[in-house]
Amino acid sequence: MPPSPRAGAPGPGLPVQAGIGFKPRHFRALMDDPVPPGFVEVHAENYLGAGGLPHRQLAAVAARVPVSVHGVGLSIGGMDPLDRGHLARLRGLLARHPAAQFSEHLAWSSHGGIHYPDLLPLRYDAATLARVCAHVSQVQDTLDRRILLENPSTYVAFAGGDHDEPGFLREVVRRTGCGLLLDVNNAYVSCRNHRRDVQAYIAALPLHAVGEVHLAGHAVVADADGGELLVDDHGAEVGAAVWALYRDVLAAIGPTPTLVEWDTDVPDYPVLRAQAAIADACLRDLARADAA
Repeated sequence: MPPSPRAGAPGPGLPVQAGIGFKPRHFRALMDDPVPPGFVEVHAENYLGAGGLPHRQLAAVAARVPVSVHGVGLSIGGMDPLDRGHLARLRGLLARHPAAQFSEHLAWSSHGGIHYPDLLPLRYDAATLARVCAHVSQVQDTLDRRILLENPSTYVAFAGGDHDEPGFLREVVRRTGCGLLLDVNNAYVSCRNHRRDVQAYIAALPLHAVGEVHLAGHAVVADADGGELLVDDHGAEVGAAVWALYRDVLAAIGPTPTLVEWDTDVPDYPVLRAQAAIADACLRDLARADAA
């Protein structure tokens, strides 16, 4: 399958700084921040309505800082055809609020007209690879832009696949020309849950294609057998182990736009802003080391 003809088309891009996930409750604090974050990211599906306060707030925020749009509902890995109506609404959103970047997940979340409140894992075989590549190319052609595909957090895995997850992502990137959104917390959570080497996992990814990095907090709970299970709940500060892994990632790929996600038990704006400041410090430290 050849790359989409529009894949790789240059866009304005995100600044090589730390950003935060935008929450409406933080609107006034963000607008009043004398030194705002480098960018904000919004979930596309929160802005597919015709108008109202969400669009007014997003327009005001976008006039101040760059915006990255993150989709959660395309079900790119699903067996059903992509929802053309959903794609059309996404195209309309990106025309209304021009975004520096658009990303989606390597996952599925709908089947047979039923939508699930989770991003579910895939079997990494030839049939799934062909389907995901076709869907990614369709999204890129419809939106007329290169997208980033995010590595998932997983808690179960299918047996009998033809690829491991990094190899699958390498093939999707090669065949479609899409980029990679490297979620460091997802990598850490998945590798701990599956008892895999996270350093080897990251080294095997198509690191040349990383266009954005995500960081988030996770929860540690007990599984059905009483063992440790990590849950990617985006409900806490970024953990020390994830910060350490993030620094290793930056050393491998260079300074890259980085988003701090916090979607449950959302704190006050200064707490989230402080997490972004840590990421900014990591980016500055690497830039200084590269310049030395």
